[in-house]
Amino acid sequence: MELDGEQLRLMEVGPRDGLQNESTQVSVADKTQFITLLKTAGLKRIEAGALVHPKWIPSMAHSQEVIASLNKSESVSYAALVPNMVGFERAIEAGVHEVSLVLSVSDTHNQKNINASTSDALERYRPVAERAIDLGVPFRAYVSCAFGCPYEGPIAVPAVVAVAEKLLELGAYELSIGDTIGVGNPKQTHELVRALKESVPVNRLAMHLHDTRGTALANMLAAYQEGVRSFDSAAGGLGGCPYAPGASGNVATEDVVWMFESMGIDTGVDLNVLVNASEMIQSALGRDLPSKAFQAMMAQRQDSKC
Repeated sequence: MELDGEQLRLMEVGPRDGLQNESTQVSVADKTQFITLLKTAGLKRIEAGALVHPKWIPSMAHSQEVIASLNKSESVSYAALVPNMVGFERAIEAGVHEVSLVLSVSDTHNQKNINASTSDALERYRPVAERAIDLGVPFRAYVSCAFGCPYEGPIAVPAVVAVAEKLLELGAYELSIGDTIGVGNPKQTHELVRALKESVPVNRLAMHLHDTRGTALANMLAAYQEGVRSFDSAAGGLGGCPYAPGASGNVATEDVVWMFESMGIDTGVDLNVLVNASEMIQSALGRDLPSKAFQAMMAQRQDSKC
């Protein structure tokens, strides 16, 4: 595989997609510290929360407060997921730099996740997109269940392309193609990205991969070979989807950074500082995080103390 030396563009989703599925409530202070450590590690895009009704995702209840408390700077873009215009306005009040929309290829998953069909959800997002464009606020869109749905099973590639095209027309600066339940394989990744590239510029594609079956890094490398340079990941391997039974954590940022950096591909992330961030949130959650690179570095630190 030829390496072009181009730096990866990582979107750190641990504070939102990572923590949204946790039963342990993390305080505003701990979330703020976590995000600040991620920034210190060199991550330039961080999804800091979701402006959703706390009845649906209680762990995101204080996202507006968390985002408002962050020390904003030009070096980092803080993002928030918004489900509608109310969420968008709250995100803007908190001072976000960009917003995220989520639309599944699966009608059933959309009904479970955002209480709307795919077509109805798209129309719900239209005024949000128009408002964002008017204000000059960039927005990216998640294309969920692009590899498979927990309710409908396999998803046809043309259906993924169709949803991606509609979100691109809406004005999204980037489309994050999601293996929400972690059923994808490298062959499928190659085929899907190639199909998407026929109508979506590759520099506007990102991948959002869950590691449910241990194939996330392999799928990421397959997407890289197709020219994708933007990837979502979560510190420590945090994550899971409340509306996708069986989905495990996102691909771990430590694992991504270690793999690419060891191949000579720049990520712009200081792995040691990143481990500090994951160690901090691991302590706050009171459970071990699954990232292999994180576990290895924590073991090395422990050995060095002996």
